[in-house]
Amino acid sequence: MLSYNKLRNDPRQFLALTGLTPAEFDRLVTAFCGAYQRRYPTDRTLAGQRRQRFPGGGRTGVLQPPQQKLLLLLVYLKTYPLQAVLAELFGLSQPGVNYWLHRLLPVLRVALDDLGLLPERDPRHFSQSQTSPGLPRLIIDGTERRRQRPKNPEKQALHYSGKKKAHCDKNVVVLEVPSQRIDFLSATCVGKMHDKGIADRGPIIYPPGTILYKDTGFQGYEPAVLRTCQPKKKAAWGRTHAG
Repeated sequence: MLSYNKLRNDPRQFLALTGLTPAEFDRLVTAFCGAYQRRYPTDRTLAGQRRQRFPGGGRTGVLQPPQQKLLLLLVYLKTYPLQAVLAELFGLSQPGVNYWLHRLLPVLRVALDDLGLLPERDPRHFSQSQTSPGLPRLIIDGTERRRQRPKNPEKQALHYSGKKKAHCDKNVVVLEVPSQRIDFLSATCVGKMHDKGIADRGPIIYPPGTILYKDTGFQGYEPAVLRTCQPKKKAAWGRTHAG
């Protein structure tokens, strides 16, 4: 069984499974406990009614330590395994994993919001969320998340990304170079949409003086920034040395 106390002693494996270092995990778990207590007070039932008995009675749950609850969430979000696999890793049933994921994911979102770590979702407010001193150096890029192939042929065509026979959902993210933090996350779109099309669909308002780095997926994307930087593809040897 995957245990927080054992995994913490292996920082490399901890980072691989959760995406966080033990120190970052400890910071997050403090906010997570506070958010969990606010959402699920110990003196109330899940229905919101006042408890008739003191909390804590009965068998100790497998996810009783808050660290174990957060570990379950982070492993799920980082590696995205089947719920049956998570059940084997954490000593739960598959329905139990499903129950805890739906119960804990909103808590994690509140905890990240309390720490100010959630990316901006409204492109019109992005410039206001930037507080770093100096000229902002940002990277814009598209991300893909594979999904189960839809049975409906029309939906299949919409979600087909056109490469690697993958059906996916797409987002555009904006990353701050110095901190390597994702500062903006666009609305989720179907895999068929082009990266530039997603960026154009919800025009992002950048902070004044922004230097924006982009790849060829954003060819022709020229928002109101100080400068955009895009790498140029090297010409093939045969074309440059043709006689």
